Amino acid sequence: MKTCRLLGVFILCALCFSMGYAQNIDIKPYRQGDWAAVLQSADGKPMAVHIWGVTCAPCMKEMPQWGKFLEKNKKDRAIFLQVDDVSLGMMSKMLMKAHLDHADNYYLVGSFDERLRYEIDPKWHGETPITILIDADGKKSIETGPINFIELARWFSEGS
Repeated sequence: MKTCRLLGVFILCALCFSMGYAQNIDIKPYRQGDWAAVLQSADGKPMAVHIWGVTCAPCMKEMPQWGKFLEKNKKDRAIFLQVDDVSLGMMSKMLMKAHLDHADNYYLVGSFDERLRYEIDPKWHGETPITILIDADGKKSIETGPINFIELARWFSEGS
């Protein structure tokens, strides 16, 4: 009887997960003009802002590595901004799979246009993934493409 009850709970959980009810992930909206607030949230500490897309193959491969990195380096701060025009359900599924469901996650509201890109960095052409490293003094450096997590750990340790 107890085994049947446990099996029933397992099946119910699996159904809820497949329907998107497994976990409520906090994914905040990001609008044009929010970049200043993102920079200010660093509060004098090093921070990485990782811009990614659900439909970006390198992003899909890299996001689980971000999850492992943050699990191992709990004191390091990273913000994730998803820029594809996809549902919150798709984003949530990807973030959960990558173990980033408790990270600081944002999704782009509106179109991914030149003004938004220019606000973040005038030299950025919109390619993903891209990681913007903001040091304790607010100085930015940009890494286009997948990040080297060994160098990222070193950057955080030197900037702390």
